[in-house]
Amino acid sequence: MKVKVAFICVANSCRSQMAEGFAKHYGSDVFEVYSAGTKLTEKVNPNAVEVMKEVGIDISSHRPKLLDEIPQKVDILITMGCNVECPYIPCKLKEDWGLDDPDGKPLDEFRKTRDIIESKVKELIKRVKNNEINLN
Repeated sequence: MKVKVAFICVANSCRSQMAEGFAKHYGSDVFEVYSAGTKLTEKVNPNAVEVMKEVGIDISSHRPKLLDEIPQKVDILITMGCNVECPYIPCKLKEDWGLDDPDGKPLDEFRKTRDIIESKVKELIKRVKNNEINLN
């Protein structure tokens, strides 16, 4: 059975969407991946789509989702560092990645955020595969 992982931020338009894209790309054998936000946003930030495309990952079909559109119980819950107060979502591991929101900033800030997220997602996959996270 795959590990259910959810990436959460306020708008579900930048960071959590990039994390979902990387987790599906690198961890589809390990993860069932979700992302969501705490407030409704119209669309995924075009700059997030662009910088992900630069590394060969297409998130152009993604759309922002609210928390009630993802499973209400996951194994791993990752918040992006937006001081978001999530309603209680049962999980076995919760982490906050402490990432600044690149929204409204130059494309280079999106690239920096993308690269950090890619590294963190790869590390999370490694930890799960190596049983470094207790999900029992």
